[in-house]
Amino acid sequence: MNAVTIRGDWVGRVIDGRFSLLEWLGGSGTSSTFVTELDGPGSRRAAIKLFSAPAQAEDRLSTWTATTSLSHVHLVRILHFGRAEVDGAPLVYVVTELAEEVLSQIIPERPLTAVEARQMLEPVLDALSYLHANGLVHGHLKPSNILVVENEVKLSADGAIASGKPALGFSSGDVHNAPEAATELVTPASDMWSLGVTVVESLTQQLPARDSAAETDPVVQASLPTPFNEIARECLRVNPARRCTLSDVRALLEGKSKPIPPQALPEPHSVSKIAEKTSRVQMPLIPLLVGFVLLVAIIIGLSLRSHKTQTVPLQTETIKQAPPAEPDPQTPAPPATTGSAKGDVLNRVMPEVSRQASNTIHGTVTVGVRVTVDPTGSVTNAEFASHGPSAYFARIAMESARNWKFKAPVQNGQAIASAWLLRYQFKRDGVDVTPVETAP
Repeated sequence: MNAVTIRGDWVGRVIDGRFSLLEWLGGSGTSSTFVTELDGPGSRRAAIKLFSAPAQAEDRLSTWTATTSLSHVHLVRILHFGRAEVDGAPLVYVVTELAEEVLSQIIPERPLTAVEARQMLEPVLDALSYLHANGLVHGHLKPSNILVVENEVKLSADGAIASGKPALGFSSGDVHNAPEAATELVTPASDMWSLGVTVVESLTQQLPARDSAAETDPVVQASLPTPFNEIARECLRVNPARRCTLSDVRALLEGKSKPIPPQALPEPHSVSKIAEKTSRVQMPLIPLLVGFVLLVAIIIGLSLRSHKTQTVPLQTETIKQAPPAEPDPQTPAPPATTGSAKGDVLNRVMPEVSRQASNTIHGTVTVGVRVTVDPTGSVTNAEFASHGPSAYFARIAMESARNWKFKAPVQNGQAIASAWLLRYQFKRDGVDVTPVETAP
C-alpha cells in the first residue's frame, strides 16, 4: 500500500477520534509534526507526529511500546501512540511532550557559545547513556531532536531503536547519519558519529566537510574551541571501532585525555622505553611533592587556629547557639564593647532531589547561588552565580537557598546585612552545600 502524503493543510483534522491537529510544525511528506491538545481539565498542549510509511509501521509501534516504559529527566516523554486512518490511508502516530525551543531553530540565527554547547551536551550525554544502557540506539541524533521542555534540555526518544537493528527512516543524504547505517545495523557507535556532527554544527553553523567516496574521516574546522575540536574529531571516524565512547567525551569535557584504544598502543618494547623515560622525568618531582604536602599541612594548621571562616556541618539542619555561661558573682562584669563578629548559618534547607533525577547524575552537578541577607538573618534576594547544565538542579538549588537562615554579622555592636555564596554539589548519593560569607 502506498504512503499518503501528510500536508500542512491537514490542520483541523482529528486523528484517532481524539487528537485535533491545531498547528503544523513541519514535515517531510511521509511524516509531519503538529500541535495537538490533550484530553482533561485545563489546556495541555502536546506534539503529535504522524507517519504514513506502511512498511515501517510495525517497527515504529514496537519501538514506542519499548520506549514508553523508559523514564529519564532528559528524554522527551511519550504520552500516547497508536494507529489511525486519514482519507482511507493508514498511518501511525505518537504524542509527546511539546518543546518550547528546538536547537535546530537556534543554529540558523547564531552558533552556540562554548558554555552553551557544554550545557547542551551534558544532558544529551546523560540521555544517550540511559538509552544505551537499556539496549537502545537513538538513531536520529541531530539538532532537530534536541529540545527544551519546561526549561530542561531533552532528547527525543520516539525514533529510538534496538541496538543491532536497521535504522528507521534512514536518509543517505543526511550527514548526521553514520556512514555504516546505510548498509549495516546501527549500534551505539552510530550515535557517536551523529553527536560529532551535532557538535560541529552547533558551534559553527556548518556541517563537517566529508568526501564519502574517498572513505576518509571528515575535516573538523580548526576554529572549533577546545575540547569540542577533539570531541568532534574522535566521534567522526568512518570506522565505528575507532570512534570515542560517551565516557571518552565526558573525560574530554572534564579536561582529561581520551583513553588510548588497544589497537593504538605501541609495541611492548616501546612501552618499556616510554615508562623508563617517564620515570626519569618524574623523579625530580618527588622533593617538590614532599614540599607541597608540608605546605598544605602548615596551611591547614593555621586555618584550624583561625576562626575567621567557619564551616557548617553538612548534616546539621539547624545550628543552635550555646547558652551563655552563668556570671561569677565574685568577678566584676567586663566593660561594654562595640566589637565585630562574622556571620554564621543558623538553618539550612537542603534541596529534595527525586530518585529519577539522582539516577541521571554522572559525576557532579554544581550550582552556585548568591544570596543577600538582611540584619535579621533572612534571605532577601537570590541569584545564580553559576547555573550549571540542568534547569532542574538549578531550580531546586534556588528554592533551597531562599529558605536558609543566618546569624547576622556584627559591626560596632550592631547586626548588619551580609552576602553569601552557596555552592551546591549534586551527586548520585546525595547533596553537599558549602556556604561562604562574601560580605561584609
